[in-house]
Amino acid sequence: MDFLKNIRYNFQGQGILTKIIVINVAVFLTVNVVGNLSHLQLLQYLALPLNGDIFLFRFWTLFTYMFTHADFWHLFWNMVLFYFMSQIFFTIMGEKKMLYLYVMSGISGGALMLVLGLLFPQSFGYSILIGASAAVLGVGAVMAVYSPDFRVFLFGALEMKYKYFYLGIFVVNTILDFSINTGGKISHIGGALFGVVYGYYLRKGNDLFDLNFNFKKKSRLKVVSNNTHRENYSSTNSANDAQKMDELLDKISRSGYDSLTKKEKEELFRLSQKNK
Repeated sequence: MDFLKNIRYNFQGQGILTKIIVINVAVFLTVNVVGNLSHLQLLQYLALPLNGDIFLFRFWTLFTYMFTHADFWHLFWNMVLFYFMSQIFFTIMGEKKMLYLYVMSGISGGALMLVLGLLFPQSFGYSILIGASAAVLGVGAVMAVYSPDFRVFLFGALEMKYKYFYLGIFVVNTILDFSINTGGKISHIGGALFGVVYGYYLRKGNDLFDLNFNFKKKSRLKVVSNNTHRENYSSTNSANDAQKMDELLDKISRSGYDSLTKKEKEELFRLSQKNK
């Protein structure tokens, strides 16, 4: 019991990124090791069935499929890509939104395939969907929209804007050879679309993570303010904050986060809180 308590304690102390990766690895080992030793076909209870009748009795798979891998290399490359994209995401937004984005992107990709399975049962109705790809590409899409010019260095040498990096990853994983794993690649599109929508609204100042803004009632009274000075000051202040954020991000992309001074790190944290 003490051993299990230590595992739970250490797990709870980890960040969201580590927890998601650990869960993916744990499910992979459970399916491939425990499942094989016990001769249980666990995959069928975790993978998302694209047949509507089967899904009704396994509705939880819309959530579990995005943590499930049957092949080691499928798991490995998904987690490597997720780790790299998450580091960029954390730099600008922190990690509070990570689990939300991961799950909602995965659900969007899975829901798209469920709909297609219902519409085209002969093509997709007898298939299953597994893997974190839709969720990972959704997380990456947010940054491609919100901060497209953020500079990344591949292998420590090749410099490019993040939007080109993401576009390349998306094309290689989704568009090329679309005839192979067609259903899985369509789910990539669903996950990426959620990330694009999230990033789009985030740029406009609306955070889908904070659901409260969806329920704010509009006042029936129109208040007209003559205080144009305050409005102009607010606009100018926002523009200055955006410029300062860009300068800090450029410095991070050139020299890394550790190159920031203590004051600059505090400023980056202050600016990033405005998006939460």
